Amino acid sequence: MTIPTSPLHAIATGRDGSMFEADIAARAVEVAEAVGGRRILAVGGAGSIGSSTVLQLARRRPDALHIIDQNENGLAELVRQLRSQPQTWSARDFQTLPIDYGSGAMRHFLASQKPYDLVLNFAALKHVRSEKDPFSTLQMFETNLVKQARFMGWLAETGFAGRLFTVSTDKAANPSSMMGASKRVMEHILFNSSVAATLQGPKTSARFANVAFSNGSLLQGFENRFARGEPLAAPLDTRRYFVSLQESGELCALAATIAPDQAVVIPKLNPEDHLVLLHEIAEKFLRRHGFEPAAYTDEASACANVAAERMKGRWPLLLTALDTAGEKPYEEFTTAEETTFEIGLPNLRAVRYAPAERRAIDDAIRLASDMLNARSDEGLDKGHLKQLIAAVEPRFLQTHRDAAANLDQRL
Repeated sequence: MTIPTSPLHAIATGRDGSMFEADIAARAVEVAEAVGGRRILAVGGAGSIGSSTVLQLARRRPDALHIIDQNENGLAELVRQLRSQPQTWSARDFQTLPIDYGSGAMRHFLASQKPYDLVLNFAALKHVRSEKDPFSTLQMFETNLVKQARFMGWLAETGFAGRLFTVSTDKAANPSSMMGASKRVMEHILFNSSVAATLQGPKTSARFANVAFSNGSLLQGFENRFARGEPLAAPLDTRRYFVSLQESGELCALAATIAPDQAVVIPKLNPEDHLVLLHEIAEKFLRRHGFEPAAYTDEASACANVAAERMKGRWPLLLTALDTAGEKPYEEFTTAEETTFEIGLPNLRAVRYAPAERRAIDDAIRLASDMLNARSDEGLDKGHLKQLIAAVEPRFLQTHRDAAANLDQRL
């Protein structure tokens, strides 16, 4: 078999190299000044996007580089990767800690440190499938909202006056899922909550495309299923934007270090050229591995016929309807009510933050905390959780895509 010369992500992005190479080059001096010799904290830094961003920052020689993540295995692998590249990075003070960023241990750690110059937060529950039950959704609200506010308050206690970046998602624009809506409210907490007012430094975020073959993604699922000899699955008529893992780190590094205050950085991708059908990516993936896709619409048949199809040089591809909660046929980076502006980069622009009422933002944090601390589960249902979001983002009542089926009921 001929070994493909293009990287695997190219079947989704359509690019062999990085879209943001010119952007990094254009602001190389400013990024280096924002990182070199500085104290940096990366929360959730062992995940796909977090670790890719950490690699971008580490090679620009920070004085302190502290990485927080509950995923001990991810932290260990990130350390191995960094230690294997001793000529490309350095940090006088390098630490990795398996800490929950909203826990008491995190507060103690922050109190033990001198204030940071740059803090990046990648910690999130990021799967649309988390709205399958109210308990998973409440956990998502705790991670994405309550702990975000708590963490910002602890930063204020340390005298932090540097730059604060928290990653968002394209799913925050006209959110159809509880996950996307929680990240939209996260943006409000970052920029206009009462705790945000106690932090005087610049605050930025980024909404960007799906990261091709990142941990937990549908495309990584293609790899895992293929390795296990299982059918692939993809929804029909569903389009997504994609960036590579490298591009995700470059975008976040730029957004965190040089974007103006209260800007949400987005890539210059357009629907005509860059929205990609998910089932077509699955077909390309199979052909890259030497198999023709064999379309199935029945899950049991697809699972039962892997061996038979493989003998014919084919592989089952289950094509499903887009009928699960929270999923929509395409993604977008902005809403009709938002405005974008240029930030002096060829392939990136920014959304200007449109504030929600501060009292509503603070009330949402308080209500989520009250639900978490309640002694009974009375009122803990999807309707109440949806109203909590709608108090800050009223349009969510119209944009939310509800359904009886959820992603755990699909292959």
